[in-house]
Amino acid sequence: MKNDNNFSITTETKLGFDEVIELATNLLAERGFGILTEIDVKATLKKKLDIDYKPYRILGACNPSYAHGALNLEPYIGVLMPCNVVVWDNGDHRIVTAMDPRAVFTIVDKPEVHEVAKEVYQKLYEVIKGIEEAG
Repeated sequence: MKNDNNFSITTETKLGFDEVIELATNLLAERGFGILTEIDVKATLKKKLDIDYKPYRILGACNPSYAHGALNLEPYIGVLMPCNVVVWDNGDHRIVTAMDPRAVFTIVDKPEVHEVAKEVYQKLYEVIKGIEEAG
């Protein structure tokens, strides 16, 4: 794994683009996350701006148990949800990155929320690590 910034968990893989999307979705599901939104940035940029862009997909992942707990602690936290997992082509490999909720939720001044963020981070870390191990 690599860390190019302080707000995401990142790996690279030689797996195909669609294969990574499927694997990420399955690994997230195994950890209680569903995909609420899926944004095909390439298709959107082509349709709206007639710009050709590399394959780039944003998966809006949500674990209902963690979301419910965080919302009970801080109703405004919804503006920081869902947990995005992003996949894009980078030459002969794919970049797979997930938000680090520990970094994002530091703006919330409630220690209880930080505890939820630590637990969500661990689940997302496992997903990214699983993709790394797969290829």
